[in-house]
Amino acid sequence: MPLGDYQRSDFTGGGFTRPVYRRGQGPAVIVIHEIPGLHPLVVDFADRLVAAGMTLFLPSLFGTPGKPASKLYALQSIVTNICIRREFNIWKDGKSSPIVEWLRALARYAHADCGGPGVGAVGMCFTGGFALAMMTEPAVIAPVLSQPSMPAVGGARGSLDASPDEIACARRRFADEDLSLLGLRYKSDRLVPNARFARLRAEFGDRFEAIELDDTDARPDTGLAPHSVLTIHLPDSGPGKAAETRTIAFFSQRLGLAA
Repeated sequence: MPLGDYQRSDFTGGGFTRPVYRRGQGPAVIVIHEIPGLHPLVVDFADRLVAAGMTLFLPSLFGTPGKPASKLYALQSIVTNICIRREFNIWKDGKSSPIVEWLRALARYAHADCGGPGVGAVGMCFTGGFALAMMTEPAVIAPVLSQPSMPAVGGARGSLDASPDEIACARRRFADEDLSLLGLRYKSDRLVPNARFARLRAEFGDRFEAIELDDTDARPDTGLAPHSVLTIHLPDSGPGKAAETRTIAFFSQRLGLAA
């Protein structure tokens, strides 16, 4: 069972209550799953962070926890869970999703409970930009954007699902606290166009570290165009696997687990 080693509880904050799965010891990392839900390959990635000495918090924001990903499941998740729910901002540029306030509250709780210098956070696909918007919470010190795909419109002009105030806060914190942002994508991914990463470079300069992969770096047997860097399209070796290795090292360094 994918989540059999995790402890489930409900967390309330920011006007929402959602289930959260927890495992591990050490400083906290929040892994925010992609479409269609908290599927087994997201849990596998979290397990590797646990092995690296971190406490993992896996919120379930939509879908069925532990259910394997599939094309049909993804379509159902989009139609029945995402497009009609008020906690998500899908279309509007310059605005974060309301659920981010809940994630900030979870980060505050995780930091108080686990200690360490702060909390890491990674968003994926639909939730990819959430880790950037979470930077208004002082506990968050290690944000990772994996294939950030929202908002669904405006990608060609570099739109982001974070407000100007949230972006300005992140930029200020990166400079004042010597922090940085990690972003990952496949270069061919139409959901994460060149302009989005160009915007992140323009906003954050050398505080933004980009890992951009070729199609040949993806796991080849998925039947899907390369997209999910840390889960579905993660290979066993090569530059694609190195992207995950760098992500784990980024968390380890920022959270005080590595020199």
